[in-house]
Amino acid sequence: MPGIVNTEQAQAWNGYEGTYWARNQDRWDAVNGGFDEPLLAAAAIGERDRVLDVGCGAGKTARLAAQRASRGRVLGVDLSAPMLERARVTAAREGIGNVTFDHTDAQVHPFEPAAFDVAVSRFGVMFFGDPVEAFTNIGRALRPGGRLAFVCAAEAGDNEWIQAMSVLRDHLPLGEFGAPGGPGMFSLADPDRIRTVLSSAGFVDVSPVGVEAYGHWGRDAEDAADFLLDSGPGRHLTGQVDQETRGRAREALVNRLRDHEERGAVRLRSTAWLVTAGRPA
Repeated sequence: MPGIVNTEQAQAWNGYEGTYWARNQDRWDAVNGGFDEPLLAAAAIGERDRVLDVGCGAGKTARLAAQRASRGRVLGVDLSAPMLERARVTAAREGIGNVTFDHTDAQVHPFEPAAFDVAVSRFGVMFFGDPVEAFTNIGRALRPGGRLAFVCAAEAGDNEWIQAMSVLRDHLPLGEFGAPGGPGMFSLADPDRIRTVLSSAGFVDVSPVGVEAYGHWGRDAEDAADFLLDSGPGRHLTGQVDQETRGRAREALVNRLRDHEERGAVRLRSTAWLVTAGRPA
């Protein structure tokens, strides 16, 4: 794909994983939506602001940002064509006309310099092959004094869905699932690394603050287990064992998730860093 350097991530998010997320947009928004308000409040989006949503996925945060920037504009960028198609359809259905979406790699995309007042991301900035290069590029797209606010996954062990998935270790080749490093979900789990990366990219006043939210993962333990095991990582793991072993793995996960059933839903706590930073004025 032209203009994309993170080819491994692009292949994943334009294959099964991207299709799965697009098809299950509402479910993933129910999982991560508890971080929307803290993120948008930290971004302090004004009605005339020009907003860049990095790794916008199926577009929930971009649409929310567009509602706040009612006299401004929002550009959402992502590697995943299936998710962007879902984002465009949903924005059109909701009548949100000040948001557009671009299939591109934010690490290298030639954004117009100083074209945005604020950049935001909900769990979309952990997958860069070279995060310093990526944030440097995003920084060039921000005006002097512009703002950055994003949410990224914190330490894996503090997330209840990771704790639940750990029961699969007796049945599936789990490896170091959830270990820090990159690119990947937990590549920015260390706040010191966040400060180093953003400072190296020219940002100032870098502030990671711990936040947590409960997500709705399913209507019951069986529904939540199937949702997790049908995701890209889940299918990768279960595809390496026979059907009997897959059945035992699913049973173990269902039993673990029973502890989190309440009022017709499985609710699991996720922890994250809410990061704010700025460009020099």
